[in-house]
Amino acid sequence: MLQLRPNCECCDKDLPPGSSNARICSFECTFCSDCASTRLKNVCPNCGGELVARPRRPEAKLAANPASTERVLKPAGCGAS
Repeated sequence: MLQLRPNCECCDKDLPPGSSNARICSFECTFCSDCASTRLKNVCPNCGGELVARPRRPEAKLAANPASTERVLKPAGCGAS
């Protein structure tokens, strides 16, 4: 099950579980849409994988399957353009 991480690894912007602005790679590295498109050109700086829109978990399922609360921040590794 996806962790649904709570923030962008580049800029630390909040990305709640229902956000349509979250982008992830196949390893669940998480970025906001702004950083993914402008800074990273939709390529994960951690693994080189494609960044795509993160699926949203239905509200009714969040109680039994909550999103992660662990924040990951790697601003130095985000490949500033």
